[in-house]
Amino acid sequence: MNGELETARVIAVDRERFIVAHANKDIPAEMTGKLMFSVESPLDYPAVGDWVQIQTVNQDSQAMIHAVCDRKTILKRKTAGKKISHQLIAANIDIAFIVQSLDNNYNLRRLERYLVMVYDAGIQPLVLLSKSDLQDRGSIQEKIGDIQKLYAGIEVKAISNKTGDGIENLKQMLQPQKVYCLLGSSGVGKTTLLNRLMEEDKFLTRDVRAKDGKGRHATTRRQLITLPNQAMIIDTPGMRELGNIAVETGLQSAFQDIDAISTDCRYQDCSHTQESDCAVLAAVAAGTLSNRRYQNYIKMKKESVFHEMSYLEKKKRDKQFGKMVKEVKRVKKKTF
Repeated sequence: MNGELETARVIAVDRERFIVAHANKDIPAEMTGKLMFSVESPLDYPAVGDWVQIQTVNQDSQAMIHAVCDRKTILKRKTAGKKISHQLIAANIDIAFIVQSLDNNYNLRRLERYLVMVYDAGIQPLVLLSKSDLQDRGSIQEKIGDIQKLYAGIEVKAISNKTGDGIENLKQMLQPQKVYCLLGSSGVGKTTLLNRLMEEDKFLTRDVRAKDGKGRHATTRRQLITLPNQAMIIDTPGMRELGNIAVETGLQSAFQDIDAISTDCRYQDCSHTQESDCAVLAAVAAGTLSNRRYQNYIKMKKESVFHEMSYLEKKKRDKQFGKMVKEVKRVKKKTF
C-alpha cells in the first residue's frame, strides 16, 4: 500500500463503483469507510470529472478514494421517479452540449428544461441539432433562429453524423484540457457523435425505433473520454425524465425574458399566476410572451419549489432518525 495520498481523476461511475485515471493508467477504485460514513447526500459522492485524493493498493492496481476535491461546477438533477433526492451527473464541466435531433425529438420545451439545469450549474451551454440531413437548410435555420430568439447569444450548431456535415467545425472548437459534456435523450446520436469525434467506432450504438423516433440507451454509465486533441468529453445515458430541485438561478437564466418582464409587476413577490397588475400575465394576454413558454416556466417553478420542500423535509427526518439511532446506541452501551 502506498502511504501517501495522490490526486487522480474519476473517469467512470457505475453505481458505487469507480474508475480513476492515475499515473497514465486507469484503475478501479472504491470509497474508504470513513468517506462513506461522512456522506450526507448523493452530492457528496465522487462524480465523473471529479478530482479525488486516493491511496493506491495491491501494487497500484486498485485505489481507495479518501476525499473529493473542491468542484468548479457540478451538474445534477432530481432522481427519476417519485424519490425526492439529487442525482449527480458530472463535475468540473466547462461546456455542455445539449443535443436534440431534427426529427420527433426536437422540442423547445424540453430544451428549456436542459438549459435550466445547465445554467443552474454555472456551465456554458451549446445546442447541437443532430440529424441535419433530415431537413432542408431553410427549416434548420428557422429552428436555429427560434432558439436564438429566446436565448440571445447562445451558440447553436447543426450537425449530421450520417453525412459528416458540421462535424469538422465542431472538432475545431474543442480545446485541449477543457471538459465537455453530452446531454440529450436516447436516440439523438450522442454515442455516434462521440465515435465521430474519436475518429473510430469505439462505442456501441443502437438503432432508433422507426415508429416513434425513440432510441434505446447505448450509453449505460457516465464516463470521461479523452479525444485525440486532448479535449475531454463526458458521455451520459439518455434522460427520459428531467426534474430539478431548487433551481431559481437556472430559471432566471433560462427565462431571462420572463425575469425582465417581471420587474414591472405590481408585487415584488408576484407568483405570475393570479395577481392583479402582473406584467407577465399581461404579456401572455397580449401575445408578446408565448403561452407555452409561460406554462413551462410556471410548471418548472412549481416543481422546483415542491421538490425543494420535500427534499428539506426528508433531510430533517433523516437527521432526526440519525440522532435517535445514536441515542439508542449510547443507552445500550451504558446499560451493558
